[in-house]
Amino acid sequence: LFLFFLHSAHIQANLEDDLVKEALKTGVDLRQYSKQVEAELQRIEQASIKDCIFLSKIWLILANIIWIINRMEGMLSGFQSDLSSISSEIQTLQQQSVSMNVRLKNRQAVRSHLSQLVDELVVPGAMISTILESPVTEQEFLEQLHELNNKINFAKELSFRETLACSDIQDIVDRLKLKAVSKIREFILQKIYSFRKPMTNYQIPQNTLLKYRFFYQFLLANERTVAKEIRDEYVDTMSKIYYSYFKSYSGRLLKVQYEEVADKDDLMGVEDTAKKDILLKCFFSKPSLKSRNTIFTLGQRGAILSPTELEGPILVPHTAQRGDSRYPYETLFRSQHYALLDNGCREYLFLSDFFMVAGNSALDLFNSIMGKTLSMFLKSMSTYVSDCYDSIAIFLCIHIIFRFRAITTKRNIPALDKYWEAVLELLWPRFELILEMNIHSIRNTDPQKLGVLDTRPHYITRRYAEFSSAIVSINQTFPNERTNALLGQLQIEVENFVLKMAAEFPSRRDQLIFLINNYDMMLSVLMERAADDSKEVEGFQQLLLARTQEFIEEILSPPFGGMIAFVKEAEALMEKGQLDRLKNEEARITQLVRGFSSTWKQSVESMSQDVMRSFTNFKNGTSIIQGALTQLIQYYHGFHKVLNQPTFRSLAVRSELINLHHLMVEVKKHKPNF
Repeated sequence: LFLFFLHSAHIQANLEDDLVKEALKTGVDLRQYSKQVEAELQRIEQASIKDCIFLSKIWLILANIIWIINRMEGMLSGFQSDLSSISSEIQTLQQQSVSMNVRLKNRQAVRSHLSQLVDELVVPGAMISTILESPVTEQEFLEQLHELNNKINFAKELSFRETLACSDIQDIVDRLKLKAVSKIREFILQKIYSFRKPMTNYQIPQNTLLKYRFFYQFLLANERTVAKEIRDEYVDTMSKIYYSYFKSYSGRLLKVQYEEVADKDDLMGVEDTAKKDILLKCFFSKPSLKSRNTIFTLGQRGAILSPTELEGPILVPHTAQRGDSRYPYETLFRSQHYALLDNGCREYLFLSDFFMVAGNSALDLFNSIMGKTLSMFLKSMSTYVSDCYDSIAIFLCIHIIFRFRAITTKRNIPALDKYWEAVLELLWPRFELILEMNIHSIRNTDPQKLGVLDTRPHYITRRYAEFSSAIVSINQTFPNERTNALLGQLQIEVENFVLKMAAEFPSRRDQLIFLINNYDMMLSVLMERAADDSKEVEGFQQLLLARTQEFIEEILSPPFGGMIAFVKEAEALMEKGQLDRLKNEEARITQLVRGFSSTWKQSVESMSQDVMRSFTNFKNGTSIIQGALTQLIQYYHGFHKVLNQPTFRSLAVRSELINLHHLMVEVKKHKPNF
């Protein structure tokens, strides 16, 4: 009964199942459905069995993998223990390697030092035989001398460290040093003594010594006594050679100087009669132009400052004498000092290179060689300059020194700087003194003692023009304010002199002609050499313009003075509005109009001829005529304007006025043509 109820309850539970309810509603056959479910369960069972079999296989595989992993874990544990032991062994080996490397480096360093020490201590047989037997000019001797010098220095270094091995080689090194010093001393002294032979070109043995400059360096480092001996011998020899050469050369140069030189009478303001004795010589003899020198004219003398002349070959006196050539002082001065510059620069470079000196030491050594020669130059120059009155020569010498000083500065050779300054200190005061003497000579000139009056340019103004243009042209490259100031004083004195001379003429016309001729001549000469904007040129241009304008008024006055006076008077009254004051001047106006119409052509022709006769410069005379005719037309134009005023319009004579255009055409016919 219990089972029945249990079975009933189970059935009831199944009936409550959703699938069963669905089957009962649809009328499904339960038997058939049960079979389907059973079949499905069998299929699922078979699938489950297959899955179990598959999972068992997988389990077997996993079991194998786990076994392998466990085995590998054991192996890796063994490897780990092995690696830890290997790491400790590697660290041990690394420590041993570092220790061995340090020991190796220490041994290599010791070996290097010992090897160098041994190499430096050992004196090769080749060195001994070369130093003892080979000539000093052999390249092998020079190389072995370098090696010997290194060993000597090394031996000195070791001796300071008290190295016992040094004593083993000291004796042989000392003996080799003495032998090398002896051979070098003999060689260098032989070269120095060869300088003393007559007609020897000492530059050749100097160049030879420069090839072996290490010889002196070796002596200086190892035997200072011998080095000093050689240096003193060289200084003594070269000092005598330079002194003898330049003394002889300077003396022979003076023999080819101009025979006639400027003296104290060769001043700008000295009249020509002061040199009658020279003029007499000119009448009774025929001196060669080669023996004459210009005093106030630069001429070709300025070419000495051109680069080609300045640095050209020096004069050869005996060649000049053979050709009967003569030269001004500045040419001899240039040749002498260019030889000094050339030899001085070469000597300074040789001393600096061979004797290894620089700065003040080099200058002292140079002065010990060239000092006697330079003193001789200064003494002879002082003697000459004290009696020299050729200011152009002195000024050219000053500018030669300026250029030579620039050359030595460019070459970076300071050896001659003090000498250049000493020369300039001799020349500048003398040049200024001569210039001041010329200024005083012009200031003290008495016009009444200068002979017959002449409106042509005076010889004193010509002297000034030539001299001033010479100094200005030379002074342009290296301007000097003191020179400009002295030239300014000289110009003032010349202007005063021209005015004093002009005052000697009785008529103002002649005075103006004299002034214009002199101003024009001075301006023409100055403009040939000086710059157009120089003070001298500007000053004389203003003076010439003022005097020319005054002269034009002067020459227009005789033929046309009445008309000019009337025009000026009428224009002045027109400005004041008082022109009616001239309305009663009909007769005067008529005379002026008819007089001008009848005589102007003859007057212009006569004026043109007179002007051309009065002025030495044809161009200047032409310019004055053109200015006068232009001024005449302006006055006549003014005359027309005055007569066109209401006050004079009723005058019948106005019809006789010459047409202004016609007058201009006619006037052009009278203008001179070049």
